[in-house]
Amino acid sequence: MSPLFRFGIEIAIIGGGPAGLRAAEIAVAGGASVTLFDAKPSVGRKFLVAGRGGLNLTHSEPQDRFVARYSGPGQPKSFWTDALAGFDADELRKWAAGLGIETFAATSGRVYPREMKAAPLLRRWVQRLRETGVEFALRHRFIGLRSGAPCSVDFQVDDGTKTVKSDAVILATGGGSWPETGSDGGWVSALLAMGVSIAPLEPANCGWEIPWPADVLAMAEGKPLKNIKARAGDAEAVGELLVTRYGLEGGAIYQLGAALRAMPEPEIIIDFKPTCTAEELVRKLGNCRRNFLPEARSRWRLCDASYAILASVPGNEPVTSAAALATRTKNCAIRLTGPRPIAEAISSAGGVRWSELDPSLMLRQMPGIFVAGEMIDWEAPTGGYLMQGCFATGTRAGRGALDWLKAGTGSTDSAG
Repeated sequence: MSPLFRFGIEIAIIGGGPAGLRAAEIAVAGGASVTLFDAKPSVGRKFLVAGRGGLNLTHSEPQDRFVARYSGPGQPKSFWTDALAGFDADELRKWAAGLGIETFAATSGRVYPREMKAAPLLRRWVQRLRETGVEFALRHRFIGLRSGAPCSVDFQVDDGTKTVKSDAVILATGGGSWPETGSDGGWVSALLAMGVSIAPLEPANCGWEIPWPADVLAMAEGKPLKNIKARAGDAEAVGELLVTRYGLEGGAIYQLGAALRAMPEPEIIIDFKPTCTAEELVRKLGNCRRNFLPEARSRWRLCDASYAILASVPGNEPVTSAAALATRTKNCAIRLTGPRPIAEAISSAGGVRWSELDPSLMLRQMPGIFVAGEMIDWEAPTGGYLMQGCFATGTRAGRGALDWLKAGTGSTDSAG
């Protein structure tokens, strides 16, 4: 975007995660004077935590499948198609290359920096933002705002409170997970007080609790369940799980989070041998007439965790036939007591409802105020989709703010 204002118009970005940093990048490239505010002494803290596993930036799967990964109540049907068209996985990889960060697609399709580190990318990104004119105001905790000409933003600072005037504001303070990074959901009360409708924040991409019998933990705690298929209601996921002292973690259960939260009595059904039918499993046991589970452990190559769960869940019922064991192995139902706390979750569901936003992600009832990232009521599984979603919404909000300021008025069209 060519410079429209060259520092004659001011945009305040609230939040220094990937959505806020990207929005700042777009806004300053469009010629606006940009100040990015963050509650912490440095930006990108959740970005760095996410990078401990190698920084999964995006995913290389086809765009039609990519778009289908995003969900949220009332989400406009075409939003992610349009948003990702504005900044997709290929563009994100080119953007990283522009910072001197080479990326690669793993066999899983997940895209990582070649160095498998977040810090070099963040350091270069912030340096480039500073060089292009973005100002950083740290230790500024957002506590409220008012739309107008200009907008007013209130902050808690070390020596009290502070009000900043700006022509437009982009809110990107994150959801409610990993509060130590600054993503603590503290903004919810401020926006509710202004009449903005917000879906309650809930843990997403998180572990779920199960009261495991002691013998399951003795054999299975800390061990993976690989190459399984899991179901929750009509939702299905393929991948891995990890048995923990409190229940289950892992990509497969993360993908089922929305379905599990919707169930009055959440339950996961695991198929430990998805590549075999029940009939094939029975045939592999041959003429076995007793000790079915020990025999299956060898002949079906059951891992320790699978064996332990099949032996003790559900309810320690004795296995009386090969067919009964095959059925349990293909349809092992496990009752869950609830998700882990939101503070432990990788991401959160809930946030500003889509009905509150126009297509540019501006709050309908608060002209000049835009929202990006996990503050909006959407969710996606791990695998690069969360990061890509933050970059795409940051891009959309940044461009939306520039277009609104250029036009001198806000859009009232439907987000759908």
